[in-house]
Amino acid sequence: MSKNNISRTLGKLGIKNNQQGCSNGSEWFGSGSKIDSFSPVDGSKLGNVSTGTKKDYEKLINDAQNAFLSFRKIPAPKRGELVRQLGNKIRDNKAELGELVSFEMGKSLQEGLGEVQEMIDICDFAVGLSRQLYGLTMHSERPNHRMYEQYHPLGIVGIISAFNFPVAVWSWNVALAWVCGNVCIWKPSEKTPLCSIVCQKLIADVLKENKIDNGVSCLINGDSSVGKWMSEDKRINLLSATGSTRMGKDVAQKVGARLGKSLLELGGNNAIIVTPSVDIKQAVINIVFGAVGTCGQRCTSTRRIIVHESIISEIKTELAKAYKQLKIGNPLDESNHVGPLIDLDAVNQYISALNQITEEGGELIVEGGVITGNDYASGCYVKPAIAQINNEASIVQKETFAPILYIIEYSGEVQNAIEIMNDVKQGLSSSIMTKNLKESEIFLSASGSDCGIANVNIGTSGAEIGGAFGGEKDTGGGRESGSDAWKVYMRRQTNTINYSNELALAQGINFDL
Repeated sequence: MSKNNISRTLGKLGIKNNQQGCSNGSEWFGSGSKIDSFSPVDGSKLGNVSTGTKKDYEKLINDAQNAFLSFRKIPAPKRGELVRQLGNKIRDNKAELGELVSFEMGKSLQEGLGEVQEMIDICDFAVGLSRQLYGLTMHSERPNHRMYEQYHPLGIVGIISAFNFPVAVWSWNVALAWVCGNVCIWKPSEKTPLCSIVCQKLIADVLKENKIDNGVSCLINGDSSVGKWMSEDKRINLLSATGSTRMGKDVAQKVGARLGKSLLELGGNNAIIVTPSVDIKQAVINIVFGAVGTCGQRCTSTRRIIVHESIISEIKTELAKAYKQLKIGNPLDESNHVGPLIDLDAVNQYISALNQITEEGGELIVEGGVITGNDYASGCYVKPAIAQINNEASIVQKETFAPILYIIEYSGEVQNAIEIMNDVKQGLSSSIMTKNLKESEIFLSASGSDCGIANVNIGTSGAEIGGAFGGEKDTGGGRESGSDAWKVYMRRQTNTINYSNELALAQGINFDL
């Protein structure tokens, strides 16, 4: 995409060169310093966004508190109608928003459009959910009593999102938070500020058209200090944070210190087990997409493949062939498979990881390296690499946010591969490639994968709306986007009603006067 084309796209989306980065709905402001948005596609500057000061933050919090008092009284199906309208706004702008995601973040156009489709899908899901916020009715041990439980809105939901999914993660949270009766304040990644501006503009249109108070959906661009304010603020009733494990631990400590609620979606070190009975063609396609999609910058990216010794040579050969067919370049050119890393810091981390592989005795099956030339002027394009290495190597034990795939050999039964797979601190996504029913069932059993997501004959990458998304251990334990994940956005209340003229106590206790 040329600079003229992206300018046209930004114009259609209502984005200015100098954009205020804070909003409570109809009002836009931001008196802090500027964040420049640079595209990793070609290094061009897309614009700048003003950040929020503590004063700006306090205004947004006050607006959100006031808005909550009225928003919680709107019936849930009516709140679902607002989400339906938001979904339609996103549909109408899917092509342009998908292009912006691709150009500002660097993922392929198909992945950018796919991310916007996730936004649409979660809105559809939430609309139905707005009529299904069910509690339970229970029988009381006390005569002429009725017991039930119900769910009420929490209040203000804070959202901290990451650059790799600059719009989807926000929508996952806001769609569920809204139907549950909450209001939201969002701190997006400093690396993708323009995507956040577009989202806020779309949701602001819905609020205006329905005469909803300012403060129901708030945006504040800024650095890590904003995240610190949100973490320590007792007025934030739930803080949903997506990002690195390091960031998540910091958030968890600060929120925990005030006995607050947090929803954490953190790092992944995802593995695919490849057993002797595998359909190799199917496995290779899943492995390659999982490893190189979004240039290896998904939390669900495939980092490790654990391959049985009997087929490891064939797997290495087939993967090397597949990697030779990868086309690297402008992600908006749909003939390319791999776009750039987000920025030069990410490139440096990639180079450091390659060096560490060699230092720790790993063997590069497919060589990596930075790509240079006129078509790669941003300096953010790298070659996807494959290395055979031991699982115990320190570089394997941590998450490298780059297209580097580790091959690890196992022998014997599938349980040996599962032990290797589980022997990392992260527990987000996992897969097994097998035609053996017993192996797949062991993998899915209590003694199998310890991850929040466990797949059979599909890769680790990607999230399907409807299933609860999230992981265990250092991944944080949070769940979003499906199943009963809505419950974390609400407070549970148990109610007992006495419709007799007697005082009946539980456990047979008597209290007579």
